[in-house]
Amino acid sequence: MLISLTLPPQSLGFLDSRRASFKIRKSPLNPCAPRFFNSAAVSVSVSNTTITRKHLSNLDKLLPVQSEPTPVFPIRSDPKPNPISNEEAKTRGILEALNLPRFWKESKAAEEVSPRHLNRLRRLLSKSAEYSPRNILGSKWKQYHGSDNWAGLLDPLDENLRREMVRYGEFIQAAYHCFHNDPATSADHAPADRHVALPDRSYKVTKNLYATASVGLPKWVDNVAPDLSWMTQRSSCIGYVAVCDDRREIERMGRRDIVIALRGTATCLEWAENMRDLLVQMPGQDEKAQSQAKVECGFLSLFKTSGAHMPSLSDSVVTEIKRLVEMYKGETLSITVTGHSLGAAMALLVADELSTSITNTPPVAVFSFGGPRVGNRGFANRLESQNVKVLRIVNAQDVITKVPGMFVSEGLDKKLRESSACAVLNILDNNMPWAYTHVGTELKLDTKMSPFLKPDADVACCHDLEAYLHLVDGFMASNCPFRPDSKRSLVKLLDEQKSNMKRLYTNKVKSLSLKPRRDQFRRMPSVLPSPSSS
Repeated sequence: MLISLTLPPQSLGFLDSRRASFKIRKSPLNPCAPRFFNSAAVSVSVSNTTITRKHLSNLDKLLPVQSEPTPVFPIRSDPKPNPISNEEAKTRGILEALNLPRFWKESKAAEEVSPRHLNRLRRLLSKSAEYSPRNILGSKWKQYHGSDNWAGLLDPLDENLRREMVRYGEFIQAAYHCFHNDPATSADHAPADRHVALPDRSYKVTKNLYATASVGLPKWVDNVAPDLSWMTQRSSCIGYVAVCDDRREIERMGRRDIVIALRGTATCLEWAENMRDLLVQMPGQDEKAQSQAKVECGFLSLFKTSGAHMPSLSDSVVTEIKRLVEMYKGETLSITVTGHSLGAAMALLVADELSTSITNTPPVAVFSFGGPRVGNRGFANRLESQNVKVLRIVNAQDVITKVPGMFVSEGLDKKLRESSACAVLNILDNNMPWAYTHVGTELKLDTKMSPFLKPDADVACCHDLEAYLHLVDGFMASNCPFRPDSKRSLVKLLDEQKSNMKRLYTNKVKSLSLKPRRDQFRRMPSVLPSPSSS
């Protein structure tokens, strides 16, 4: 069709005025049609198109479109992955071809944490702890206090028992904080009451406890290092007695609980007492008895020795517990003794002393963390006969729980006693100075189960109390992995055991600019963080 037939006459005049070279000619694309473009005009059009494309390309280079920064911690409510566009897929292919992570291996390891895991890591390293309501124990409190040796509660671990264990562990941490805030103890006068920042305000401290070593160091040692005289002092604050004083908490627990919390070794003389590992007979026994209860010499010395202006740990505990039992006479009471390391050993001696010195003693239970062996089989039988319940929380990698004693392996000792060698071992128990055995029920943890700690963590980390609480919080069962919804903060563990944390997480903490501060966990919360899965 001719263009003159489709356009009005005025339009033709307009085209002629614009293009003087315009002539009706056949189309170069369709030879059958009449020509209406000049070849020069076509070449100019193609040239203009090329220039325009180059111009747009230069503009794209000079004015790049800035994409919105992606958030560090994307929160996605929809578990389905977002569809990938063609451009994004092309970009990913280029980056994968470059294989940049091979030049930065540490960065690659840190980036292998999934966004969901990063959110969890950020929460565990946050300043604010996560809380959840405590479950009502009520009439079941005796089971959680060990009336049937925690049967059916340990493997798998009951969530209420997990919470109780973590709470008693934090009572021990309060004993450590009390000592380190003011470690010096005057030898010239009776010590004043110390403030203890309890992790649970439903309890109140009624008595500070002190332990005194029977050995001493020459005075010239203090002159050499006067600022460290507390390291060589004979008497030191080792713990406290606290009682539940909140009516709501008493109703929740089903009884009024009395707690005795004891810290681990902190001074040079306490270490010296730990090394005195020969078994000695406990006082007040019938020497003609066939089975004699014996305990380590150094532990018994710290427990029974009194200072110049203070009673022994044994006398202090018995006197205070008698006073509290008389004060709350007629109420349902329980006595819980908890300790770590040396404190775990002292906890067994305290429980034995209370069960033999107080008439109508309330139920006594011991929660020990990383405790060494304390006595022989006669001592274990004595505690069992007095109905003292002991739950030992041990780390399979902690060497302190395997000493002192002839047999490092508890499993080997158990097998030998079930064999024909039992009679020989019974004779050794009464005559050998290193015939040690553990007491009570064992809950075995393992550092290798933690996704955050190195599997080859050093001795200090495997014995650290915070590491113990971390493992308790994540333990579900012996045949299960670490609890994925564990809630205990990693701030304290990272601050104290950074060299034993996996590099993948320490690198990620750096990239997140999270700086855990020591003063974060010195301020005790008014509500106890819950390790419960609820």
